[in-house]
Amino acid sequence: MKEFKRYMITAALPYANGPIHIGHLAGVYIPADIYVRYLRMRGTDVKFVCGSDEHGVPITIKARNENVLPQVIVDRYHEIIKKSFTDFGIHFDKYSRTTSKVHFKMASDIFTTINDKNGFVEKESEQYYDENANQYLADRYITGTCPHCGNEKAYGDQCEKCGTTLNALDLINPQSVLSGSKPVLRKTKHWYLPLEKHEKWLRDWIVGDHKEWKVNVAGQCKSWLDMGLQPRAVSRDLDWGIPVPLKDADGKVLYVWFDAPIGYISATKELAQEQGFDWELYWKNDDTRLIHFIGKDNIVFHCIVFPAMLKAEGSYILPDNVPANEFLNLEGDKISTSRNWAVWLHEYLLDFKDKQDVLRYTLTANAPETKDNDFTWKDFQDRNNNELVAILGNFVNRTLVLTQKYYEGVVPIPLDFKDYDIQSLKEIDALKKSIEESISLFRFREALKLAMDMARVGNKYLADMEPWKLIKTDAERVKTIMYVALQITANLAIVFNPFLPFTAARLRNFLNMDDQNWDAIGGFANGKVNELIKAGHKINEPVLLFDKIEDDAIELQKQKLAESKKMNAAVSSVQLQRENVSYDDFSKMDIRVGKILEAEKLAKTKKLMKLTIDTGIDKRTVVSGIAEYFEPAQIIGKQVCILINLEPREIKGITSQGMILMAENAEGVLTFVQPDKEFMNGAVVK
Repeated sequence: MKEFKRYMITAALPYANGPIHIGHLAGVYIPADIYVRYLRMRGTDVKFVCGSDEHGVPITIKARNENVLPQVIVDRYHEIIKKSFTDFGIHFDKYSRTTSKVHFKMASDIFTTINDKNGFVEKESEQYYDENANQYLADRYITGTCPHCGNEKAYGDQCEKCGTTLNALDLINPQSVLSGSKPVLRKTKHWYLPLEKHEKWLRDWIVGDHKEWKVNVAGQCKSWLDMGLQPRAVSRDLDWGIPVPLKDADGKVLYVWFDAPIGYISATKELAQEQGFDWELYWKNDDTRLIHFIGKDNIVFHCIVFPAMLKAEGSYILPDNVPANEFLNLEGDKISTSRNWAVWLHEYLLDFKDKQDVLRYTLTANAPETKDNDFTWKDFQDRNNNELVAILGNFVNRTLVLTQKYYEGVVPIPLDFKDYDIQSLKEIDALKKSIEESISLFRFREALKLAMDMARVGNKYLADMEPWKLIKTDAERVKTIMYVALQITANLAIVFNPFLPFTAARLRNFLNMDDQNWDAIGGFANGKVNELIKAGHKINEPVLLFDKIEDDAIELQKQKLAESKKMNAAVSSVQLQRENVSYDDFSKMDIRVGKILEAEKLAKTKKLMKLTIDTGIDKRTVVSGIAEYFEPAQIIGKQVCILINLEPREIKGITSQGMILMAENAEGVLTFVQPDKEFMNGAVVK
């Protein structure tokens, strides 16, 4: 394999329309972080970049539903996502965003260079247009009936029920999300990347030159190539994004798939401006190894489309590997943000304070490296209690406690080494070599198991030697045993750093030990013990590395998921047509126009907001479950429709007198039902 002078590592840009969940962490960010930490420990010249993907239709839809500008949405989630990464020890050299000035210029420049080389083709096509909203409709702004499964709420790009990728023109009875009207077809011009012209070299490069790629990645690439590549639009009609840098392109922006991967390059350039190095060395020099960490839904973009873009531009290197993972499911079901079927990172830390490494360990041990895998709370508990506590934690605790007890925390002087001592230390060397091989092949699940095997070596050594018994009959021999156990412990403080950085830092603190590079790991070589901590060295007072997770903590998490499933079932039933009611029943409801005078979120609740509403008849209090979607200041002064003759109900100690009417879309987002212009409070809704 070629030796590289430097490494450029990228992690898929998370979409800035929601927080991060465990599927993201397991699929992309923990594997990338493990690999980069390992490279840094080897003294490798490496840059690690990521950033928020802040353009595209889902963001504009969320902004529209919340009645705010798209910039408000991306600003909010950029900070949430960035904090989640920091909280879990994912350390990027630069975490940027695609709304930065540097990125706008970089994306525009790359488009211009390709265009100047005639790397695009201009094509006119028919696209759906909403005559009421006076705009072309992106795929996600169109819903209709899926021609494959009959789902009436399929989007113009995909049916989320059967998973089929769609073209908006395939939908039966298409409808605009913006106005609810039936859209019409109008001609529009766009620029396309002619992927079919790149097909031959892509096949030679992927199938011929990169036989070492993971089978799931190579298989998906070959499938696309075998179907024959088609031109792909690089622009779209939208008002949110990077404007196409051409004179005849008013109202058109770069398609998010073209814009987003360029974010890796612009983030590197921003980092270079901050640190004073040549960013082009990491993107345009053959001595650099470029590696993309992504999930399987991004394979085609990073293995076919982005390389075609770079090749068309002409000055960039291509990725040497794209070790994409498959998907992580949750309790046997596909993770879904819209159904709240997920474990959100910011919420996890509220329930499991300071247990970042427990989640990192479980997600790595269950990593969906070549096929989809499943996260369960029972497995999470078992991994913690039976592996982290019972193996790693047990060995470390026994070693450090006995050192404090027998030698007041001072590493004893060994007398002589028996065969069993040396054999145990040699196992450290063999495991180190195996871990290195596994990491180099991106088999992080395997590498973690081997690291835990190093702790198993220590556990077995202590269990066989039984120093707590031997201290009564051969105290001198115990000095050697404890010395060996402490050297194994010091090796663990290094070897676990890529996987469990918080735990490794605590362990180094217990040992009063400086950071060590990877090459320091070793047990016995050249006829002598590898002395990581010397005899006479004073260690610090230890505490438990891990504590057991009890059943009630796991049951609470299961209850949360059960509530989500229950809520989803309720929403689904609401979306079906309900039984007919008589006119007399309907006429009993007294619905009026009212105005929100005051609004405040209820303490210790996530969803509830207390409203004071002028109904035109009186001013009354209503408790409403809208706090997740609106800020109080945002809705004060807003006119609403309120059911005023609903029977009063006690909610959190507050008497709620009525119900405001809300509309809910398929993604569970709420919006107010209200008059289209200012109306008299108290007006009857008929």
